[in-house]
Amino acid sequence: MTLENLINKKSANLIYIDKSAKVLDAIQRMCDGKVGSLLIQSDDGQLIGILTERDILRYCSNNSSELESTEVGEIMTRHPVTAPPDCSNEEAMTLMTERRFRHLPIVENGKTVGMVSIGDLVKARLQDCTVEIKYLRDFISA
Repeated sequence: MTLENLINKKSANLIYIDKSAKVLDAIQRMCDGKVGSLLIQSDDGQLIGILTERDILRYCSNNSSELESTEVGEIMTRHPVTAPPDCSNEEAMTLMTERRFRHLPIVENGKTVGMVSIGDLVKARLQDCTVEIKYLRDFISA
């Protein structure tokens, strides 16, 4: 299975925020959207960053009193790791595990076409394993 298959199954919309938005607004948007990350794009639609829960926690550990005035662009992860839609789920899971991040933007021809979380990949893998086990049981009992 590829990331393209996975993002086509997901019904979630991509959630963006402007790099000049305040961190407190970003936190609210993440809570409202029940998501763990927000995408940041340039005026021409290119992905320029990703703001994750981890970015916010790292910032808050030293600067919690400045959340209302700090802009997202100051704390976002710049030039995030991305993957193309034809990347396999296994490759994506390995990349995310080795590099220790949980959100992977899917980019094609310079445009963000989706995003997957490590949870999405684990869920897809579990579904694949369930189907495989069923086929093996059917084969053995035949």
